[in-house]
Parts: sequence; structure tokens; C-alpha cells
Amino acid sequence: MAEEMFRVGVGYDVHSLVEGRPLILGGVKIPYIKGLLGYSDADVLTHAVIDAMLGALGKGDIGRHFPGSDPAYKGVDSLFLLKEVVKIGQDEGFKVNNLDATIVAEEPRLITYLNDMIGGLSTVLEVDPQVVNIKATTTEGLGFCGRGEGVAAYAVVTLRRE
Repeated sequence: MAEEMFRVGVGYDVHSLVEGRPLILGGVKIPYIKGLLGYSDADVLTHAVIDAMLGALGKGDIGRHFPGSDPAYKGVDSLFLLKEVVKIGQDEGFKVNNLDATIVAEEPRLITYLNDMIGGLSTVLEVDPQVVNIKATTTEGLGFCGRGEGVAAYAVVTLRRE
């Protein structure tokens, strides 16, 4: 059997918006009246990327590696968790080839923060920012995101064997 050169993974995450928490997306703190509820920093974008990478590696999901029941992960920076997943991939000889992600949020408008997210994520992933693409969209007022109850993120990652 030929050695696998490429793998693909898909990730999804969602968290509720609540008062009294910071809004962190892709490692970037975004000024807003609400933030995301979660055991860690609740960074849905980074969590979706983590799940996409773990999926491509065939290593389960974020909850298996960083359980919410473990006090070590209370309030943890999700970029730290992503660094750990990058190490898992490197140990198996894989590097990120491409990342495409979409954030779904009615508010706040995110376009001015996307380049910062790309810069931070590409640094942690140890890739050129040109292979990281992040988009933001709304649901035109439909569903929980449209009602401002939460934020969701989708990510697709391709890995290549080095």
C-alpha cells in the first residue's frame, strides 16, 4: 500500500454568547458586549481548526485530548491547545498544507479582525499566512447565530506528509 501523502479533516464548533466573558476568535480578543461561554477561552474558530486537524490525523476530537472535566484546561488559551495538536501532527510527519475556515456570527462585524486571526493561526500552525483562509458570514437573522445567541465555526484542513 502506498504511503498516504495527504489527509483531510473537517471541524465544527459552537458556543453560546453571554455577558461577562471576552470574545476570542482565532486567538484575537474582539471588543464586544458579549463573549463565548465555555470551559476554556471558548474560541470556536480555534476549536474547529483543532477538530479538523485531529480528524485528518484520525485522532478523535478536542474533547478526547483536552477534556472539560480536567482542571488543567479551565480558561486555557485555545492557541496553546492548537500548538499541542500541531506537535501531534509533526510527530506523525504531517504539516498543514491548507486551512479554510468560516465563522458564523450575526454580530460583531469581524472583517477588520480576520487578518490578525490569519497571522496568529499561521504562526501557531507554522505555515505561510497565504495557506490560511478565514471568512466570516451571517445567517441573515436565521437560527441561533442569527438571533445573537451564539457563534459557530467550520474548518477544513489538509495535511501533507513531510
